[in-house]
Amino acid sequence: QVLAWGLRGLRGAVRAPRLELRCGTHTLLTPPIAEPSTNPNFPINTFVLPLELPEQPELVPPVRLRVLDTRCFGQRPELGWACIRGLRHCCCQSRGQGLPPGHTATLPASGCCQGWARERGTGGSPDQPSPWPCAPQAAEEEDEEDEEEEEEEDWWGQFYAAMGDKTKSRGRSSGDELKIYSCELEAVPEFQGLQDFCQTFPLFQPGAPPEPGDEPVPVGEFKGLFCLYPLPQDPAAPPPPRHFQQLPPSQPQRCLVRVYVIRAFDLPPRDSNGLCDPYVRVSLGSKSLGSRDQYVPNTLEPVFGRMFELMGTIPLEKDLRVSLMDYDLVPPDQEIGTTTIDLENRLLSRFRAHCGLPALYCTTGPGRWREQLPPSQALELWARAQGLAAPQFSAEGTAVTLGDATFLLSRFEPASPRQRQRQRQQGHPRERLALHVLRAWHLVPQHLETRTLHCSTRPALAQGKLQLWVDIFPASLGPPGPPVDITPRQPQRHELRCVVWNTRDMDLRDINLLGQRMSDIYVTGWLDGLQEQRQRTDVHYRSLDGHGSFNWRFVFPFEYLRAEQLCVLPRKEHFWSLDETVLKVPPKLILQVWDNDKFSADDFLGVLELELTALPQPALRPRDCTLIPEGPPKRLSRGSQGPSHLSLFRQRRVRGWWPCTVQDGGRRRLSGKLELSLELLTAKEAEERPAGRGRDEPNMYPTLAAPVRAEGSLRWLQAPLRELHVVVCRRYRGRAVLGLTLLLLLALLLTFVYSAPGYLAMKLVNPLQSLQRAGEKPPT
Repeated sequence: QVLAWGLRGLRGAVRAPRLELRCGTHTLLTPPIAEPSTNPNFPINTFVLPLELPEQPELVPPVRLRVLDTRCFGQRPELGWACIRGLRHCCCQSRGQGLPPGHTATLPASGCCQGWARERGTGGSPDQPSPWPCAPQAAEEEDEEDEEEEEEEDWWGQFYAAMGDKTKSRGRSSGDELKIYSCELEAVPEFQGLQDFCQTFPLFQPGAPPEPGDEPVPVGEFKGLFCLYPLPQDPAAPPPPRHFQQLPPSQPQRCLVRVYVIRAFDLPPRDSNGLCDPYVRVSLGSKSLGSRDQYVPNTLEPVFGRMFELMGTIPLEKDLRVSLMDYDLVPPDQEIGTTTIDLENRLLSRFRAHCGLPALYCTTGPGRWREQLPPSQALELWARAQGLAAPQFSAEGTAVTLGDATFLLSRFEPASPRQRQRQRQQGHPRERLALHVLRAWHLVPQHLETRTLHCSTRPALAQGKLQLWVDIFPASLGPPGPPVDITPRQPQRHELRCVVWNTRDMDLRDINLLGQRMSDIYVTGWLDGLQEQRQRTDVHYRSLDGHGSFNWRFVFPFEYLRAEQLCVLPRKEHFWSLDETVLKVPPKLILQVWDNDKFSADDFLGVLELELTALPQPALRPRDCTLIPEGPPKRLSRGSQGPSHLSLFRQRRVRGWWPCTVQDGGRRRLSGKLELSLELLTAKEAEERPAGRGRDEPNMYPTLAAPVRAEGSLRWLQAPLRELHVVVCRRYRGRAVLGLTLLLLLALLLTFVYSAPGYLAMKLVNPLQSLQRAGEKPPT
């Protein structure tokens, strides 16, 4: 049995082509195509050709195809030819009336999903495929706490979740699966090359064969299919039912084509810097879309995130060409690579390759239903194409009967309360059940295919990979749903305000004139990747105990991609570069404490690096500030104990003490403590609440007063007597008092020693007594 669908891409002036099929001594001639420019399909598509063939497959003669044109005066010039060897792949068995091609088993007779699933698991051969799929078992999902801030989901979250990147997908999945194929959709084995309805046979130029080493150049294509099956030996027996009973209309269809180009990778360099500036160009027939101004500069792995919408008539405009071009300052631009997609095969395939089926039926959000017909009508249309009766839904829409089987909604959807609430928001149970039944037949799911690019100058050499998908909507079915928004995530402008209040217990690296250890402390800070925004405080001079007071504000504006938790840094690699290169880094605040020196390099005292998305919990008091252990951060969770981390993008402001560290002998040690307050604002909030750097105006939010510093921090040359007074009175007060006391005692001791001999001599001699005796007169 032959399905002659049509001829494609014939070159030259063709009037009325027809196909001649010859196998051995048997010949089949199709009616001519009257108007190949308006309808290149044959007016009659199915033919039966009885053959007598040997039982050994290797002895079966080849099928020779010739395309003949009908000209005036009975001329029939040959336009192209093809030879099909080995009809083993065309052999098939006779099938029951109304079953889809390729399925020969009888339908189970049970009346519920559980019944036929149980029968399928216990009866029959396990190797024999069943025409009816088994409904997936409902899995009970545990409800996990979502500690991240609720955000609006986008398509890129599904993409990164399918890629396994939990950071960019935020570790969450909306339940709508995205299948990413590492090859073309035609190369996926389960979809049979999308040639299950009809195959494509290339036609070659008639005449002499090509020279050895040269590949023949096709001059056209024949769209058709062959089905070879045995006839009964008894002539009186009825012939088996024929194939190709349910055929789509052969008239050309006006279709809306949406091409979603996501990204490319492994591109070859095209510029002198080892990179290229690619942009996308999409062509269908005579229409072409894509602007050279929308190129992605300086990259070999561009992310496009662009959707192109074209109208075309299939099969007259069936070949969709997606090209990557390299932008050059002076045109013409170089071609990087091109891939071609046969839209007709996707539209005619019984795997519904024209629009992938999502896992969930949603009416809102990035995964909302985008086809023209709701799932229930799509299921009815698909069942009619398979030769089955229309599905019968229950009144509630929770059960459907298709053929001899009944599908229950409870068999497809989990029964957890959280999932039930989410499913109620997705749509009517009837539509959800119809979508589950369609997906159970292993049709083309919502997907992303990876296509290889080839260049016309070097067709045998791959020029990189391109990830995209294509949706085709026939105009006869009505307007399609809204397109998927695949615009790349755009960063939002934020402003980080960091106030450095105090330092404690910093290392002392200098020695003053009196032999005391001290440091002239100041703090510098910047965001990682934005060294040009480096800022520094004033200097706290002559800190004798590692304490410093600053009251100084740092202001860091930056672009932040919230969904990926990365800072976007556009910059030019060289001053002569025309375009900026985008770099993405995690948001990290780096603070360094230094000892200011006048005649030598400043001494490094310590560093503090704070990840804004995983900020360590600060200490409330300096004595509670300890060294932060190394290792992956643990996010703050309810009921957790011990060190934890928080996100500044969620908490918005925080204040406390953090430790500064230095590397000493290959180990980290605590070198001091910093008291900071961190506040994160959006661009709008920063405009409404302006604040200057340092203590400059506008000095608000909060208002920073001049720090109250110890007088010992003044410069020696500015107030030497006051410095001496402070050093002597405050640093050596106890020693001075003790010294004075000892001096007083020593003076008393010396005085005693000095006066003791005279005192003793006076006591021994007593001259006053002799004088007294001499002064006394004798009595008369």
